[in-house]
Amino acid sequence: MGNDLVDGVRRTARSVAERLRELADSGDLELPDPGAGRTADRWRALTELGRTDLALARLAEGHTDATSILRQAGVAPEPQALYGVWAARSGGTGAVLRDGRLSGTVRFCSGAHSLDRALVVALSVEGESSMYDVPLDQAGIVRVADTWQAVGMDASDSPDVIFENVAVGPRIGGPGFYTSRPGFWWGGGGVAAVWYGGSLGLVDRTTDYLRAGKGVDDHQLAHLGELRTSLAATEGLLRQTAAAIDADPKADVMTEVWLLRASAEQTARAVADRVPRIVGPTPLSRDRGFAQLFADLQVYVRQHHAERDYAALGLRFLEATA
Repeated sequence: MGNDLVDGVRRTARSVAERLRELADSGDLELPDPGAGRTADRWRALTELGRTDLALARLAEGHTDATSILRQAGVAPEPQALYGVWAARSGGTGAVLRDGRLSGTVRFCSGAHSLDRALVVALSVEGESSMYDVPLDQAGIVRVADTWQAVGMDASDSPDVIFENVAVGPRIGGPGFYTSRPGFWWGGGGVAAVWYGGSLGLVDRTTDYLRAGKGVDDHQLAHLGELRTSLAATEGLLRQTAAAIDADPKADVMTEVWLLRASAEQTARAVADRVPRIVGPTPLSRDRGFAQLFADLQVYVRQHHAERDYAALGLRFLEATA
């Protein structure tokens, strides 16, 4: 899949969107659906995308998650269409469906200018949550400029989107389908695979930097050894969780996926802490690809809700052993 988007050029949202379309046209985004016996292969492909470019991987993960959601609902994805999943309800925002029309503001709409369709989660006026397949080429869909200010993940094209009385396509599944299906947690594992890929890519680059240098001290080696240990633990959980999903697709794997996501988050935090201490300022200031991947990872991994997710995980274990 190459690494031309982050090495030697200033990556843009347009270049990432063009690369995503190329991957789709070549069939490289036709990943095995999770829970069908090849979940590990699916997550391995997402890891490799994240290893090179997290903005591209974010869009690819969203598209492949959307097409899997559609198939889980018994709906065929539109041929040649690029999809996203726009479900955020951050800070009191979110979509609302009134009289069959979509209104409201949704944040973090990755691929806002380049995708063809989005699976949008909306509340009814009674507060019932449903998912709708929304074509993105219609009037009344406003991409709000300058609502993404971060350097990290800047090319993921993730602004706020305002829906102004927009027509929706068919409802996907019944009320609550998006979060109640087993595949919700499978998708969460796919995101963890991308985070892991970003961490792996940075540690690979760090290792290459040390090999090209004139000497390595024991402190650098110790940091590198700890990072490789953390990566190996996360990789092991990826394989273990994928195997558990395929062994029993109807099983509740929320705890396993929470552990996997926590491990990937801890690895990313270790990378953010130790990589600069290993390499110093030079690659972070003089290597565009290195610096971009470093910035991307710190933003993307914050989809993990930090202490809130760890507290929920701790409570689940406490209740399980009561």
